[in-house]
Order: sequence, then C-alpha cells, then structure tokens
Amino acid sequence: MRSDIQPNERSFTTKEVAEKVGIATPTVRKYGQILERNGYEFLKDKDRRIFVQSDIDALIAVRDTDKPLDDTAKELVAQQKERLAGTSPSDITDIALADTYDALPDNPEQLKETLMFLAKEVAAAREMNVQLAEGMTQLKTTVSRLQQDHHVISSAIGNSAQKTHAKIEKLTEQQRSNYESLLEQEKEKSERLEFELQSLREEQEKEWRSQSDFNKRLEAALQKREGGLSKIFSIFKR
Repeated sequence: MRSDIQPNERSFTTKEVAEKVGIATPTVRKYGQILERNGYEFLKDKDRRIFVQSDIDALIAVRDTDKPLDDTAKELVAQQKERLAGTSPSDITDIALADTYDALPDNPEQLKETLMFLAKEVAAAREMNVQLAEGMTQLKTTVSRLQQDHHVISSAIGNSAQKTHAKIEKLTEQQRSNYESLLEQEKEKSERLEFELQSLREEQEKEWRSQSDFNKRLEAALQKREGGLSKIFSIFKR
C-alpha cells in the first residue's frame, strides 16, 4: 500500500491531471497503464485511479522522456520503491479526495460563516441556472424564428421560381405563336406572288399569240396585195 502520502494531500481526477500535464485524458490513462504494467502503484477507488502530486510528476517524466516508455516507467517504479521503502506503515495517512470540502470548523461562528458562504454559493449557482435557462429559452426562440424565416425565404424562392418559369413558358409560347404567324404571312405572300407571276405569264403568252395572229394576217394580206399588183403589171406589159 502507498505510504508516501502527505497528511491531507490533495488528490486529482484524471481530467484535472490531463489539464495539469497538458495531455489528453486518454493519454493519461495510457501512461497510467504503462506505469502499472511495469509495477507502479496508484491509489485507487475501486477501478478509478486517484492521482497525487508524485503521480503527476511521474506522468510528466513519461511525457518528456526520449527513451522507450517502458524503460522510463521501470526507472520511475524503482524510484517509487525506494521512496516507499523509506517510510513505515505508521506514516500512512488519508488523503483529501478531490471535489470535497475541508473538515468543518468546531467554532460556531466559523461554522456559521461557512454555512453562509455555502448558502451564497448555492444561491449564486441557482441564479446562474436561472440565467442559463433564460438563455436557453431565448436561444430556442431565436432558432424557431430562424427556422420560420428559412421557411418563408424558401417559400418565397419557390414561388419566385414558379413565377419565373411561368413567364418563360408564356414568352416561349408567344414567340412560337409569333413565329407561326409570320411564317403563315410569308407563305401567303409567296402564294400571292406566285399567282401574280402565273397571271403575268398567261397575259404574256396571250399577247404573244395575239401578236403572232396579227403577223400572220398581215403577211397574208401583203401576199394577196402582191398577187393583185402582179396581175395589173401583167396587163400593162401586154
């Protein structure tokens, strides 16, 4: 059993040791297991290690060593055995467990002051709890408002997207309708031009036939006239 504990020596939890040594809580457990594996003795409350200042010094030595951890642990175990060998069982004392108050004073006035101090501490803790509760309520209200705002914004974006999509569809339909209308107009113009061209061709052909008929009649008349003159000239020749 450990016999190197000083009277009312302060003890530390694993979390407190981690903060003091500057390592993570799992690392404290790891170093403790390495030390125990090599024969180091910790004070324990059931399976929970209770650390004192000498144990913290041992953990710091393990943290800062350049040697293999087991070698450093063996050296620390040897030092602990030498320290324990220099004490007798009568030197064994109780330790002040972490998170406990010192022994209450026997003086009534001092006891009254201690109780008043504790009452103030309790009142302060209650006030802090009330403030925390109010803060949580305000936080919940803020979160609720943010959720509502998010819902409103999402709905507005959705409605805007729907309206924009409807406008795009309407414009697309208008453009398609205008294109079809223009295409129909161009088709009608083309048909009218083709009809007019056909009419012009027919009139031109009609004019050509009329001119051809006129030319034939003229040629026939000229030939008939030439025949009459020939008869007259033949009379004079006789």
